[in-house]
Amino acid sequence: MTVAEAPTAVRRRRSVGWQVLMIAIVVVLLYPVAWVVAASFKSSGEIFTSDALLPKVFTPHNWTVALHGAGSLTLWQLLANSLILSVLTVVGNVFSCTLAGYALARLRFRLQGPFFAFTIITLMLPMHVVLIPQYIIFHRLGLIGTFLPLVLPKFLATQGFFVFLVVQFVRGIPRELDEAATVDGAGPYRTFVSVMLPLIRPAIITTAIFSFIWSWNDFFGQLIFLNNPATYTLQLGLRLFIDQSSNSSYGAMFAMSVLALVPVLLFFLAFQRYLVDGVATSGLKG
Repeated sequence: MTVAEAPTAVRRRRSVGWQVLMIAIVVVLLYPVAWVVAASFKSSGEIFTSDALLPKVFTPHNWTVALHGAGSLTLWQLLANSLILSVLTVVGNVFSCTLAGYALARLRFRLQGPFFAFTIITLMLPMHVVLIPQYIIFHRLGLIGTFLPLVLPKFLATQGFFVFLVVQFVRGIPRELDEAATVDGAGPYRTFVSVMLPLIRPAIITTAIFSFIWSWNDFFGQLIFLNNPATYTLQLGLRLFIDQSSNSSYGAMFAMSVLALVPVLLFFLAFQRYLVDGVATSGLKG
């Protein structure tokens, strides 16, 4: 090996080493998903007694039970409830957080600084701190058992992360565009609709993607506020397979868990490019 070829060989070995390391990390991260998929084809007894990844005896009946539904609810009812809740969450967050972010970044009003500071503080506030007050309020309003306790706060810009995301993006847009719109006779609302909305599209798409994924994967909030079986989502449907007083169908529960992962996976694959662009161009701007 010549002196000129030595650095090339070192770079090649280093590249191969990094690729092997990345593959190993991917395998570790994907192992839980592979375990859930394999467990969906195992019997309830084999799931907890066998250490092997692949099932010794395939049990496709788990998928038949999962496709039929949980309890008295069909799979399509659970899926429809999850979609309705997630879509309403996306609409609420996109509508309220973009308006709040634009107002905090561009408009001038009294207590603007404290309002923005309070929004940032809510990022460090655990949801469990406000859960009991929220439950008491919605219980007195008679809204427990409906989607409103989970959807209504989203229309009030309570998600500080998305407000901060929009604020940071709007601050990176030159103010000359606002001034030009004002000279043309546009007010704050016309400026927001005609000038800002097209420019903050990456931030809006990022907000929509995270809102959908977080709402779809939410379990604790739905468990607290949705006590009416007619409003159960896929996440709450999973717990119907576990019965402390009789036999639990863990295999069917894992089969429905795989079905619950499919919409999120498809949603992420469809909008992955927009997610990366949105985070890269908005969340890190100052």
